[in-house]
This record gives sequence, structure tokens and C-alpha cells, in this order.
Amino acid sequence: MEILLSPEAWMQAGLIFLARVLDMSLDTLRVLFMMRGKKKIAWGLGFMQSAIFVLAITSVLRNLSNPLTVFGYASGFATGVVLGMVLEERLAIGHVHLTIISSRLGTAVAERLRTEGYGITEVPARGKDGMVTLLNCSVLRKNVDRVYELVSDVDPSAFITAEDVRPVRRGFWRS
Repeated sequence: MEILLSPEAWMQAGLIFLARVLDMSLDTLRVLFMMRGKKKIAWGLGFMQSAIFVLAITSVLRNLSNPLTVFGYASGFATGVVLGMVLEERLAIGHVHLTIISSRLGTAVAERLRTEGYGITEVPARGKDGMVTLLNCSVLRKNVDRVYELVSDVDPSAFITAEDVRPVRRGFWRS
């Protein structure tokens, strides 16, 4: 019990916690860059992440008599996962392909998006209840919310899906 009251024990657990938060945040970003094909950035993040991991796990294993180190390790892991997700959302790196289906206002939605500078491909299609307009639009992830707002202004009932994509060659990308 006296180990739990020791300032050194709490300091050690706190440092392990911070190391794991950093380690797992880097892990999330590494996977993001890896999926986007950014090899050099992924390598650098992976190197830093693994070095931090080795230091953190070594500290825990060296001090198994201190339950605070295990708590710091586990809570740092969990917190780092969430922080990594928040960072990934804020960075919004990459491109997204949006599919917009409008049963009545597809042309109006397409014109509004074109007016705002987005490239749109219109395709007539048949839905459950008849003809619809299927719109394809590829945008930077940071622009998805703006496109959603523009579509909703014109057709609040439009159906929108999003998929992460990696551009391969040419085309129109609004930057």
C-alpha cells in the first residue's frame, strides 16, 4: 500500500501514461499515412512509435510490483487511441468519394456544387421508387462537411454515402 502513496510511483505511472498516449496517437497517424501510400511519413512515425513503445513496456516490466505502472500503461493506451482518432479527424488527410442520390432535385444539386467549384458526374439511375439522379463527387476530406451542407440546402432528403479513396490518375480535384 505504501508504494501507491509514493510520489515516485505516481510520477512513473504518469510518464508511462504520457508515453503510451503519444505512442498510440502516432500509431493511429502511422496507419492513416500508410493507407494513403505515404511511405516515408509512415516509416518515420513507425520508428518513433516503436521506440516509445519499447521504453514504456520496459518501464512497466521493470516495476511490476507497482500496480500504478500497469494502470498508466493501460489508460495511456486507451487515451492514445481516442486522441489519435481526434487528430485524424482534425487533419482530414486524403480524398473522399461521395455518392449523392436525389430523387427529384439531382440536377439542382449538381449545379449548386458546380457553382461552388466541385466536379460532379451525373448519372440517371433507377431507385426503389423510380428514376433518381446519382451524383459522383470526389473531394478532399476537409471539404466533406461543406459539400454535405450544400447538398442539404438544395435537397434535404438526398441520400449521401462516402468512401475513402486514393487518387490514381488525373481528374478534377478542388483544392
